[in-house]
Amino acid sequence: MIFRPLSDSLRITFCLPVTGHNPIGGHKVIYEYANRLSERGHKITLVHPSVSRRDCGIKEQILRYMINGKRYLTGEYRPDSWFKLSRSVDYVLAPDLSEKYLPDADVVIATAWQTAEWVNEYSSAKGRKFYFIQHLETWNGPEDRVHATWDFPVEKIAIARWLQLFAESRGQTCHYVPNGLDFSTFGKDLSAEKRDPFQVLMLYHRQEFKGSVDGICALVALKNEFPQLKANLFGVFSRPKDLPSWIDYFQNPEQSMLRQLYNEAAIFISPSIAEGWPLPPAEAMQCGTAVVGTDIGGHREYMEPEVTALLCTAQNPSSIENQVRRLLLNPTFRVELAESGYKSIQRFVWNTSVDRLERILTVAH
Repeated sequence: MIFRPLSDSLRITFCLPVTGHNPIGGHKVIYEYANRLSERGHKITLVHPSVSRRDCGIKEQILRYMINGKRYLTGEYRPDSWFKLSRSVDYVLAPDLSEKYLPDADVVIATAWQTAEWVNEYSSAKGRKFYFIQHLETWNGPEDRVHATWDFPVEKIAIARWLQLFAESRGQTCHYVPNGLDFSTFGKDLSAEKRDPFQVLMLYHRQEFKGSVDGICALVALKNEFPQLKANLFGVFSRPKDLPSWIDYFQNPEQSMLRQLYNEAAIFISPSIAEGWPLPPAEAMQCGTAVVGTDIGGHREYMEPEVTALLCTAQNPSSIENQVRRLLLNPTFRVELAESGYKSIQRFVWNTSVDRLERILTVAH
């Protein structure tokens, strides 16, 4: 292996699957790397396509071109409403991820299975090829095609140990770079013991793998048992029509408002069926909130059962309900769990993650 001095500037292109107009955890991670690598002197380009799938039909292509054309004219295709990108980072809106729309570079990075299919076919002019894996994306595409991308002859980087192990089970070599967290954006403003013990918070998402329906079912059951229970939900979508009136909903809250919601909550519920390395429960822990999460690989990346969080069975509202009940009935334990989680999550700092990624990108084989 040959090490390129870290002082050398790299031209790095990230290929994303959609535009950044809405908050997306995976995009947020890439944008953080873009800003921080740019600060270190690297030339960063973010390419967002109107069409990400290589087999997209003509009608869908036209529709997507029209939608993103309108976003381009209004400037709403960028993440400016929820993430501040550095001015030194180039943000490109392309018709698709065809090679002709990408700049020549030293490194090109796929960030989703759809983008990996494009990157795998690029010439060497676009740079050394990487696949930045944030999830097992069978929820978002045909299982055979999603799995096939893991076997492409490109270098792989996983944000979670369970994803690294999945790659290795397929005979692949895979680097491990866990996410970092921004402790200036989210932090503890109110101690756990001073919070309303019956205030609960949860992310709402329409994707089935997020498990929102299970979480809501658990909340409804708990409300019958604890009339004083209060719940806040937040998400990018409009309020669900069948959401009980006693549950407050916040659509696209600003970062300051989200921090306030985390700090008001005594308990955060993360009911996902599958996750790569989920940000919201980690952000809740940053804010000193006790977390109840499903027992999945993504949660175990930073949750230690019974020590820093409570884990429950996925796709099982009763299991979620039981773990939340434990915290409602035992406020002392809740406070201890919240404090332990708060201390534990401090280890995920961005400088360490960027150091690891930069080292991988600057090693030439």
